[in-house]
Amino acid sequence: MSDTPIIILVEPQLGENIGMTARAMANFGLHNMRLVNPRENWLNQKTIAAAAGAGFVIEKASLFSSVREAVADLHYLYATTARERGQGKPVHGPDEASRRLSDQVRDSHKVGILFGRERTGLENEDIALADAICTFPVDPEFASLNLSQAVLLMSYAWRSAQEEGKALPFTHKTKWPPASREALLNFFEYLDEKLDERGFYRPASKKPRMSMNLHNIFMRIGMDEQDLRTLRGVIVRLVDGPRKPYSKKARREAEAALKAAKEAEES
Repeated sequence: MSDTPIIILVEPQLGENIGMTARAMANFGLHNMRLVNPRENWLNQKTIAAAAGAGFVIEKASLFSSVREAVADLHYLYATTARERGQGKPVHGPDEASRRLSDQVRDSHKVGILFGRERTGLENEDIALADAICTFPVDPEFASLNLSQAVLLMSYAWRSAQEEGKALPFTHKTKWPPASREALLNFFEYLDEKLDERGFYRPASKKPRMSMNLHNIFMRIGMDEQDLRTLRGVIVRLVDGPRKPYSKKARREAEAALKAAKEAEES
């Protein structure tokens, strides 16, 4: 029993679209593809190139001569369309459709999603075989999606439903710990001192409010220890001016001191 939806393409004409569809499926963990009457010689170098490494999806694809045969063993089927078909079927967006498909899979039901021809989409007879319709919230003035784009959107919605509440594959990490309250307060005191020296807080009666606003700006950033060191260094340079370049003598003395310290550690 498949634990993911089966993607069914009806009479796809371009091998590139089949390849890009395979790639879209593989991106989101869908590996079961069915093709209904694909164009002759659909499997070619362009198909494999468009799959961009997802050729394993194409290799396992099943071929059928009719939509009815392709969906015969399914317990629940969505048909995708951008147009209202007047068939009285439930209509859902990709997110709701994915949640309902997930429920069906949890009940050990085999489910599928039907995608139509590149130029004309699904026929009414195809949609009649489905339990429900899935449509995408596209601009009605330009509602037509490329076949692989439609599969990509649906595959993403499916994956999102499975990953809901789980951590992302990676998150932002910093090697520095967050700045402590004490470090932040010390930085604010230093900043206020230097701004006071430069006459920033004028009139003096507004200093408490202006100072608090500045502190709140920095607090919203969520700074780490390295951020504070960098900001303090910036302020030092703005206040004290550029560093004086080392003289050759000072450089030689510094290098000698470093060498002596290293030798002392090794001994």
